Amino acid sequence: MSLSKTHPTVKNFINGKFERNGEPSMDVLSPLDGSVISTMPMSGNKEVNAAVDAAAAAYPGWSGMTLKDRVQIFFRYRTLLDQHKDELAKLVQIENGKTYGEALAEVMKSMELCEFAVSMPQIVTNEIQEVSRGVECRIERKPLGVVACITPFNFPNMVPHWTVPNALVLGNTVVLKPSEMVPLSTVRMAELLKEAGLPDGVFNVVNGGKEVVEAICDHPEIKATSFVGSTKVAKIVYKRATSNLQRCVALGGAKNHLLVLPDAHVGMTANNVVASMAGCAGQRCMAASVMVGVDKVQHIIDEMVKEANKIVPGENLGSVISKEAKERIEKYITEAEAQGAKILVDGRNAVVKGQEDGFYVGPTIIDHVKPNMAVATEEIFGPVISIIRAKDLDEAITIENSSNYGNAAAVFTQNGGLAKKVIDKASAGMVGVNIGVPVPREPFSFGGWNESKFGVGDITGKSSIEFWTQNKKTTTKWNPEDKRDWMS
Repeated sequence: MSLSKTHPTVKNFINGKFERNGEPSMDVLSPLDGSVISTMPMSGNKEVNAAVDAAAAAYPGWSGMTLKDRVQIFFRYRTLLDQHKDELAKLVQIENGKTYGEALAEVMKSMELCEFAVSMPQIVTNEIQEVSRGVECRIERKPLGVVACITPFNFPNMVPHWTVPNALVLGNTVVLKPSEMVPLSTVRMAELLKEAGLPDGVFNVVNGGKEVVEAICDHPEIKATSFVGSTKVAKIVYKRATSNLQRCVALGGAKNHLLVLPDAHVGMTANNVVASMAGCAGQRCMAASVMVGVDKVQHIIDEMVKEANKIVPGENLGSVISKEAKERIEKYITEAEAQGAKILVDGRNAVVKGQEDGFYVGPTIIDHVKPNMAVATEEIFGPVISIIRAKDLDEAITIENSSNYGNAAAVFTQNGGLAKKVIDKASAGMVGVNIGVPVPREPFSFGGWNESKFGVGDITGKSSIEFWTQNKKTTTKWNPEDKRDWMS
């Protein structure tokens, strides 16, 4: 595809206006061909303070609206997403490197997330009960105030929609910090929310790097922060935000294990495992990273190789995010080969004609990996899958359980009893049966275990209601004739 080199300079969005503030600036590169497509400000404390002040000023008016009135804006916004889905998908493709189909699927998922947000009036209902004659107890959900969302590069359109619609519909005002590598999608998000009728100051975007994250974690007016990114940074954000008395849920990395049994459906399994490994160039925390082959599964591995060889960088496989990511991924492959693993499909040194400066890694299958190798234990975040051989299901479960991460696990089998055993024993927050990417759909929430998530609850689905609100409990008495009762 032909890339535009004329995307406008990225600006912060504060109090309903785009402002060029924050120095110095940083180039925004397209991973498809390495070209500079825009520049963005590297903001800091000053810009975060301005965004929080705007959000705090907008909070009384926004939270004072009824829930039904707030969701009307997101009905209109969802319609705008649909009207602009082609444009939004191309924007994701240019700044992230996905294929167009993957980018469009991401935007469609954002629409689905908005649909859940506008269902809140049917979900968030107050509780009331007459607990004694003439005495009522009532629980109402109230917003927290100003909240913040810190989002990653791998889903520049979807992940902000994990948090922003729910947090806003529930009455909070938001400061969003997108990844500095993919700021363009959130610019368009701000424009469309304003067009949908969102009042000024309710949603704000501050661009930048580490300094913005630290300012968000330290700000005394921010009541809650959600984070999605690497485990290393998730730990830092969680500790720093909670030490400043914020609520925080921080989603980290993953090392997802797919357990493949000999009785698995060959075609479906090979297709699913390879698609899970290579989809979005492996840059998703739900990607298949380790396949544990139980006993005699060579026939399935052979079919996986055939499937992987159908994947062509630049055609049905997008780029990874940066030159540094490409080099890091290829280093893992080279190291595994040096340690005795067998490269069945080699994605190193991939070059796309006409986009020679793009950041591409081809699909890679590595067999006979040992459980202690780096490719088996560390998050690679690329289109690479390591195959570990296990003699039986118990050994396979032990291998899965040994991972520090716990985002997802899956089992491929036609045996319901064995599938149930994996469901019960896998140390992961999301488990699939004959599904390579077991992402729950709304209203079910997204979130892992162990070092894949820090904090209580989730930031999507019904669980997000707990995170973005607090309970107000009211007790009323209308029986003056009773002089004394249990409340006296």
